[in-house]
Amino acid sequence: ELIFTPHLLPIPRGILSTIYLRLNREMTPLEVESCFRNFYSGRRWVRVFQTPKLPQVQFCLQTNYCDLGFCLAEDGQRLVLISCIDNLLKGASGQAVQNMNLMYGWQEDAGLQ
Repeated sequence: ELIFTPHLLPIPRGILSTIYLRLNREMTPLEVESCFRNFYSGRRWVRVFQTPKLPQVQFCLQTNYCDLGFCLAEDGQRLVLISCIDNLLKGASGQAVQNMNLMYGWQEDAGLQ
């Protein structure tokens, strides 16, 4: 079961979301971080924060990045994933530019830096 919660904050731009889930097996924070790093390696626009550091909306403002961090409960099975994006850049318009770049074989980050 996965629970996704976007937070409405009194800020002009940016979205912070928390995702709650239960892991299939007990893991250590290092194992969880390693899974995220392996999955997102080579992904230009995803930054995985080193545990226990957590992303904050201001870290990704005016960027195309999605910042990820997590907290793992003491039981090693309950995980809270925190993600932050700048919704005015990483939102629909930035995604459209990124997809257009890929469709035409251009640099993925053209116009997004």
